[in-house]
Amino acid sequence: MDTRAAYPSDLTRDEWAQVERVIPAPKPGGRPAKHDRREIVDGLLYVARTGCQWRAMPHDLPPWATVYWYFRIWKRDGTFDRLMDLLRGDVRQAEGRQRQPSAAILDSQSVKTTGRGGPRGYDAGEQVHGRKRHILVDALGLILAVVVHAADIQDRDGARLVLEPLRRRFMRLRTIVADSVYNGGIAEWVASLRPRNKRRLEIRAKEPGAKEFKPIPLRWRVERTFAWLGRSRRLSKDYEATTASSEAFIKLAMIHLMARRLARNLGK
Repeated sequence: MDTRAAYPSDLTRDEWAQVERVIPAPKPGGRPAKHDRREIVDGLLYVARTGCQWRAMPHDLPPWATVYWYFRIWKRDGTFDRLMDLLRGDVRQAEGRQRQPSAAILDSQSVKTTGRGGPRGYDAGEQVHGRKRHILVDALGLILAVVVHAADIQDRDGARLVLEPLRRRFMRLRTIVADSVYNGGIAEWVASLRPRNKRRLEIRAKEPGAKEFKPIPLRWRVERTFAWLGRSRRLSKDYEATTASSEAFIKLAMIHLMARRLARNLGK
């Protein structure tokens, strides 16, 4: 890090202090690690922020094949998930909230794909050939869960893919806010996920006949999250061959955002 000029996507020292708590250290014994873990993460964030191809990574970062290898390992072993959960809890605590949310907002975004292959479909409503990003966020707009699937899957069916894991997670969560496209039996299904906790899906739609834009309480926060994700050029389209890689880049973008927010709080 000291031998090269920093890129805008690089982690600062305070940001790295937040991230390194979860990044696996090199295994003891054998050949020493050739590349520092911080440089590996900076390589991942460079790809996410700039949208460059793996093979187009700058030569003063670790080799693209090394960075890509860690990307594959960490998305499979849950490193990105653990890091996102830790940072989200810390951000919420810094904002004076409990680490787990009691309310969440559900929404989706359809994006075009490229020629990389993998699942895709046509979203007739948005008129997009590609994939759909389904996210669940808390009241701060921080991602709780993300699932990427073909765009031709209906929102109410995609919602089940996002919400099914909540049987075993986020025990404080009571209310999930969504718009009217999630009507059609989903509310009853959500209530059945954890009946003792009285979890419910609350539909909040715009007023009938409304001609001017009026933010709907809580609902606008998920739109803000999609805007945050749009800062990462890798997410301008879905460039990935697998939906697992698509989800991993969304998690990386959110991890970067939360690490920066925590570092700013430390500097105040």
